[in-house]
Amino acid sequence: MQRSKTSPDDHIASLADDVRSDISTLDAEISRLMKGQERVLWEGKFWGGSEQRIIGYGSYRYTGKSGASGEWFVVGLAAQKNYITVFVNAVADGAYVAESYKERLGKAKVGRSSISFKRLSDIDLAVLSEAITRARTVTPGS
Repeated sequence: MQRSKTSPDDHIASLADDVRSDISTLDAEISRLMKGQERVLWEGKFWGGSEQRIIGYGSYRYTGKSGASGEWFVVGLAAQKNYITVFVNAVADGAYVAESYKERLGKAKVGRSSISFKRLSDIDLAVLSEAITRARTVTPGS
């Protein structure tokens, strides 16, 4: 994936009606929590080979196990085919931040650095906000 010339606002405006409102609300909340950090649309093939568009907030440099390095976002927001995903690329006290909030988030599928749900009303936004705030203050990476 790479940074896009398309603005996050233009991307949000292009989304289907049934998801645009939730993405707009989440974008406003994440932008507030990540104030002062960059906000950029990333596009391209994501892990697994699917084409994605992800609004990234903040950035960091990483070096993978293979030795390859690059730049990535700290928090990401994506409207995917069947769900909304918030990526939280941070580790605190040796544990992935997203996983540490799993029990409190509500009706969501939580991976190491991803939180996926059908609609915003399925999750506890205050808990998601707490996870994002935590991610901003700890070591990026996943």
